[in-house]
Amino acid sequence: MNLRDIHIPVMLDRCVELLAPALERDGAVLVDATLGMGGHSEAFLERFPNIRLIGLDRDTDALRIAGERLAPFGDRVTLVHTVYDEIGLHAQGASAMLFDLGVSSLQLDEAGRGFAYSKDAPLDMRMDQTKGVTAAEVLATYSERNLRRIFERYGEEKLAARYARFIVAARDEHPLTRSGDLVDLLIEATPAAAQRAGHPAKRVFQALRIEVNAELNVLADAIPAAMGALAVGGRIAVMSYQSLEDRLVKQAFAAAASSTAPAGLPVELPEHAPRFRILTKGAEQATEEERARNPRAIPVRLRAAEKIREAT
Repeated sequence: MNLRDIHIPVMLDRCVELLAPALERDGAVLVDATLGMGGHSEAFLERFPNIRLIGLDRDTDALRIAGERLAPFGDRVTLVHTVYDEIGLHAQGASAMLFDLGVSSLQLDEAGRGFAYSKDAPLDMRMDQTKGVTAAEVLATYSERNLRRIFERYGEEKLAARYARFIVAARDEHPLTRSGDLVDLLIEATPAAAQRAGHPAKRVFQALRIEVNAELNVLADAIPAAMGALAVGGRIAVMSYQSLEDRLVKQAFAAAASSTAPAGLPVELPEHAPRFRILTKGAEQATEEERARNPRAIPVRLRAAEKIREAT
């Protein structure tokens, strides 16, 4: 298996450009908070021969594959099995941090994980298969009201109430344990006119994945923790793949880059000055060329910031 062929790191050159000023210093440490199969990390280790890498991932399969890929870099690499909201425990004083959010190429491509609605598989969807509830358990145990809530909140699904009702009715007859069963049910529940707007399963599968892995709760804790752990002069880059993720990142960056001085204060005291400087103008997207070459780059939104002072 050639990982360079099956896993193309998204917006790699732009990430390198944004983080480079923080990694060209002696003793620089890069934290890849979402290691995946190690594509971004490998490129950074090659381009910056003096940096050390700390790679975090909750997926044990990803850690194994990345470990093999990054083995040539020896003791420059430290890999940690953890969820990235614990980044503060592993990254104090880091020079740069990279987040590539959402589901990984490995998880999408491995049929048995149940992430992809295009492949029939057990409805698992856990990024860390060593713990937690599966998507099948969510479908079997959540009330109709709670199913509707997660489809609306995490999938922004207009037919959330209808889908929740169909699922509860169907599970009384037989459990929904495979992705193919769920897809068939969602197609049946979707009016023909709505099916023309996109695959009926897309938003429901996204919502289930986010719920199973507590992705937004983890992210809401992780970004402030990462920003707090960065060294002054350090940089953070975050790639989001859907609006809910990007909104959390945007809000965290905006708060850290704003003055906290009370309105009308004649002189801004140092403790109220912004702690970060935004490096991107809004959320950047991949180039048309990259999106044509790598379809997984189509939805990405990239934001980056630089730490200019510690909190007081």
